[in-house]
Amino acid sequence: MVRRVRPLLAVLFLASTALAGTNLKQEADLDAARRAYEASDYAKAVQTLQEGAARDPQNGDLHLLLAKNYLELEQLDAAIKSAERAVAIDPQSSVYHEWLGRAYGEKADHAGPLPAIGWARKTGREFEAAVRLDAKNFSARQALIEFDCGAPGIVGGGEDKAQPHIKELLGMDSAEGYYAAGNCRRQKKDFAVADEEFTKALESQPKSAELIYDIGDYAVKRGQPERLIAVADAGEHVAPTDPRGKFYRAVGLILKKEGPDEGERLLQEYLKRAPKRNGFPRQAAAYVWLGRLYEDQNRMRDAIQQFETAVRLDPKNKMAKEALKRIKKG
Repeated sequence: MVRRVRPLLAVLFLASTALAGTNLKQEADLDAARRAYEASDYAKAVQTLQEGAARDPQNGDLHLLLAKNYLELEQLDAAIKSAERAVAIDPQSSVYHEWLGRAYGEKADHAGPLPAIGWARKTGREFEAAVRLDAKNFSARQALIEFDCGAPGIVGGGEDKAQPHIKELLGMDSAEGYYAAGNCRRQKKDFAVADEEFTKALESQPKSAELIYDIGDYAVKRGQPERLIAVADAGEHVAPTDPRGKFYRAVGLILKKEGPDEGERLLQEYLKRAPKRNGFPRQAAAYVWLGRLYEDQNRMRDAIQQFETAVRLDPKNKMAKEALKRIKKG
């Protein structure tokens, strides 16, 4: 009996060792892909993840990260395919449904008028599924509220659908609720009320850097320097290593015409540290604000150089183009 058991134990030991080795390789693939993603090397991340998915096709996290990288590369069909695969692997994952909704939303934004209707409907359904599966998935709920407040009824939107979610969020996390209310009013161009709600959101100790810095984007567009300083303070408290606080603080200082040396330093640090990723101000925007700073200091040659760099990075950058016309005309 002992002789029979020992070979079996040896086989089981070898099998468990092989399985452990496979699991370690899978984790190594994910870790390497995450590092490439954080470094904005999305092509490298995709290659690593594709190799990992070939070895472990039932790993939903691999497919989710693939979808995120494809979105950064603006390969929308591939992003949708990967996100759909993740949902198929685990239909009960709120996060998978959320990101499938985001992929569908990007497709809707880039589609023609008629195809966009179908993609938008899919977007709303995925956000609804994400919230239904996890009521505390705040980013999914915010995405659903933004969809409902901004999308017409023909694709399933409607502000009346958003209001119960906003009310529920207020009871769960006041900062999230105030932000949602402000974002809804922003969609409707009711900026006075949006200002009030965003102020209350920042005063309610928000925990999400994404929420905080989205208010920062709003403040840049509305030319609100005091709010930008408040955004930088809140963001740096929540996420001290996130470089976005440097950008928004610098813009606030430039609008206030204060601390030019600090503003210049902050923008240069942002350019060195910030990833090239959705949700982060683009490099072209940082060069535009450096140009604004130099223009205010009457350093016109330096200003032109920054604006030209911004246009080279983003040929559609309206602020940079208008600034170049203004300087060259003057």
